Amino acid sequence: MIENNNLPEIEKQNFNFDNGIKFIIKLLTNNWRPLLLLALGVYIPLQIFELMAVKLSQYETGFPFDVPILLSIHETVNPQLDVFAVTLAKIGSPKTLVPVLLLLNLVLIFSKRWRLSAYLLTAGLGSATINHAAKVFFHRVRPHLWESTYHKASFAFPSGHAMASFTFAAILIVLAWHTRFTILAFIFGAAFVPGVAWTRLYLGVHFPSDILAGWLVATAWIVGVYAIIQPHKNQTNLTSEEVPEVNV
Repeated sequence: MIENNNLPEIEKQNFNFDNGIKFIIKLLTNNWRPLLLLALGVYIPLQIFELMAVKLSQYETGFPFDVPILLSIHETVNPQLDVFAVTLAKIGSPKTLVPVLLLLNLVLIFSKRWRLSAYLLTAGLGSATINHAAKVFFHRVRPHLWESTYHKASFAFPSGHAMASFTFAAILIVLAWHTRFTILAFIFGAAFVPGVAWTRLYLGVHFPSDILAGWLVATAWIVGVYAIIQPHKNQTNLTSEEVPEVNV
């Protein structure tokens, strides 16, 4: 009978392998919420955006649903709505929302809410940077279906107003989370984001697909940043979080 001197080592390897499998299963089970968040909030939006971007050259002058929606909205034009649309568009512009976010960030810094401050800066400024880079990269021209003094000369895809308003509303919800203002922040976002999107279509400066693309990219960005920075970690009701000292 031949003895196998390597048997204890093989059993040890099997034991380590079994422990490794159990560790992986436990790790995935304990983190199913953030993994689901990344799948729904980052992967799926980016996949849809990718499909739109691939088809962009084919539908440079609009996806099949773009022009009918724009013409339908244009039928509602009247002087009062003109003034309202222009005003709301200025409020929802990145040129307005970015300075507002910077002011909010100063409040967070003075309150020593470092994680929330890091999230606000990264999500807000990152969204604006991504939008500018994407517009230059995709080079999609804006629609010009009717004469308007409001037409812009910059590129269209994805919509900067759509990304900025969506990012702004999401940041407000994160800041208001676990406070008495949570519901108010959701109501504001539910009205503000579609409202700003409507102004871009009403004024004829964006295709609906530009708006959708902006929302998709903004969703993926703010959710990804949230998962990394975890702005509410070790914080309850926006209490302060001290930065640990580093001994050199």
